[in-house]
Amino acid sequence: MEHSTQDRFTLVVKKDCPTCLMLEPVIGQLAQQFPDRLEVYVQDDPSFPANVDAPIDDSSLEYSYKNGIEIVPTLMRIEAGAEEKGRIHGWDRQQWRQFTGIANLGEDLVEFKPGCGSKTQDPGMDELLALRFDGGQLHSRSVEVGTAEDLLEACYDRGWSDGLPVVPPTPIRVMRMLKATGREASEIIGEVPPNNVPCSIEKVAINAVMAGCKPEYLPVVLASVEAALKDRFCMHGLLCTTYFSSPVMIVNGPVASQIGMNSGVNALGQGNRANATIGRALQLLIRNVGGGVPGGIDRAAMGNPGKYTYCFAEDESDEQWSSLAMDRGFEREQSVISLFAGEGLQPIVDQQSRNPESLAKTFASSLRSVVHSKLFGLADAILVISPEHRRVLREGGWGKVDLQQALYDDLITPGSAILRGVDGIAEGMPDKFKDKLLNKFRDDGLHIVSTGGTAGMFSAIISGWVASGERGSQMVSQVIK
Repeated sequence: MEHSTQDRFTLVVKKDCPTCLMLEPVIGQLAQQFPDRLEVYVQDDPSFPANVDAPIDDSSLEYSYKNGIEIVPTLMRIEAGAEEKGRIHGWDRQQWRQFTGIANLGEDLVEFKPGCGSKTQDPGMDELLALRFDGGQLHSRSVEVGTAEDLLEACYDRGWSDGLPVVPPTPIRVMRMLKATGREASEIIGEVPPNNVPCSIEKVAINAVMAGCKPEYLPVVLASVEAALKDRFCMHGLLCTTYFSSPVMIVNGPVASQIGMNSGVNALGQGNRANATIGRALQLLIRNVGGGVPGGIDRAAMGNPGKYTYCFAEDESDEQWSSLAMDRGFEREQSVISLFAGEGLQPIVDQQSRNPESLAKTFASSLRSVVHSKLFGLADAILVISPEHRRVLREGGWGKVDLQQALYDDLITPGSAILRGVDGIAEGMPDKFKDKLLNKFRDDGLHIVSTGGTAGMFSAIISGWVASGERGSQMVSQVIK
């Protein structure tokens, strides 16, 4: 390395490092060689090393953090213009001699000894230091809480909760959450209805913290927000309706197993942190950022438990069975979240069918009841097929395409059979449909997914919003980055 008499050297050490202790004579030698051009920063004991005048106390770790020190000792060469020219770490005698230009440096020491981890690498320090020295990236309003206030109750009292306790979004928790994405905290992800408030990545992170998410869930939460804000999903209308519906989230691809989502036993129930908190994060965001508060703009007459959270992963263990994401044009290797405006879960029990034809008719018969058995083309639906029912289809030589065609055929119904007043039921289709053949669902209105435990010949239906389709909400999908 070429050396300039104007270059300076900066050395970062800590006393609690055997290599740094061993190098104390070398540090003294450097101080003699470069009396006005050496700075020594010490991370723990400002009296170390004793043979250097005025070592710089870096116990706050500000210098180490801002300069990306990961190992001590680290020796840096700084050009006259304050630009770093290079750095070395640990002890390698030949390397240090070439780096400093001192031919006899460390003559009495071993040739090589690795360094130790910088104190900036201690568990939990990354987020703490980011908050301490990069805290300016947090722009949300700070809320002062009284010393006598219980933090959980404080969040509830300020209206930030969905009725269940939330995790207080302290700055360190928010910083830790933001570390899970490479996106800037200030980036605006979109405008959240109903008040169309601009929403930053930071705001998403705050609500993910309150929902109880782990940082590794944040990319999925971000994708769910991006999907929910698409015009085709019609989140504003979904909030305002008096109907039951709320966002239903289905996750496909490698991310589901990477973050430990449940696609098996009780996948649509309680007990899995990822399933529960990812869905909850979106709901809290809509409430806390967009102003979608029940009894306010949220006018649901009854609602449904899915308004707390409604999120699960699809069982993709059978590679012969296409996933929902694949049906929507994505590759199996892609991680995708799909949002559907849906209501509660309607069971389908069929423990007798042993061939696809019979099972398909069971599914079709049950699907007729979506919204109302005499209302056709009004709401989309998701047919959730259990592994045991999927096995019946597979053993009968059927794939998903075969099932879709059978359901389409079985659901074709003469309009005259479902008119208003027929069978003594006032509800039904208008008279203009009496001479038409109708299908229960519009094109692309019936979606098929698979999830659940391997025991139990039970499948289910998630009925859609009565404003499904072009006039309201459509299923939307978003790649998880």
